[in-house]
Amino acid sequence: MNGSRLRAIAWRTARWGGGLIAVGALFVLVCNLWILHYADDFLHERPYHGDARPGSETIAIVPGAFVRGIVPSRTLLDRLQTALELYEDGTAAKILVSGDHGRTEYDEVGAMQHWLLSKGVPESDIILDHAGFRTLDTMVRARKVFGVRRAIVCTQRFHLARAVFLARRAGIDAHGVAADRMRYQAHYWNQFREALARPAAVVDSYVLHRKPKFL
Repeated sequence: MNGSRLRAIAWRTARWGGGLIAVGALFVLVCNLWILHYADDFLHERPYHGDARPGSETIAIVPGAFVRGIVPSRTLLDRLQTALELYEDGTAAKILVSGDHGRTEYDEVGAMQHWLLSKGVPESDIILDHAGFRTLDTMVRARKVFGVRRAIVCTQRFHLARAVFLARRAGIDAHGVAADRMRYQAHYWNQFREALARPAAVVDSYVLHRKPKFL
């Protein structure tokens, strides 16, 4: 094979590769814009007081994040504090904590429960979901396992739109309240990771119809 033939093959490969990258980037952009637009009307800053609806209980949903033993990380602590405020002012009737408890030695849910109990929340008002391995799992299980119909999702701004999107796709009348109380150390990494997670959420929801690990 002569040099001109090799150059032609290399050019076609580069052109196809560039085209695929461009299509992929466009798909990521469109998915991000779609989720941000979809959730925009349901996102709120603190303080937030939802409209009371007779006969319905609003549940504050706290998605899990990293813990050290029974000590919540700063990110998780801010989510819990936001849910506690909603509970104490009567906006939320109960708090559902959902996270990773896939290993005996690592229990996000137990740490969240321990913190809420220390703040005076009765055990009967704390709902425990030990299989919230992903945001999708948390929201689908909230609806199908725990019967949640109306909820306020408490998480950071970077995560809030996707969480509310997945909650509403699961059949929950969901709103979201930003839990940010500081600028987090992993701010830029969180933004980057979330930009890739939103397209995955669109594919999971509309194409693959993915189910939780445990239902």
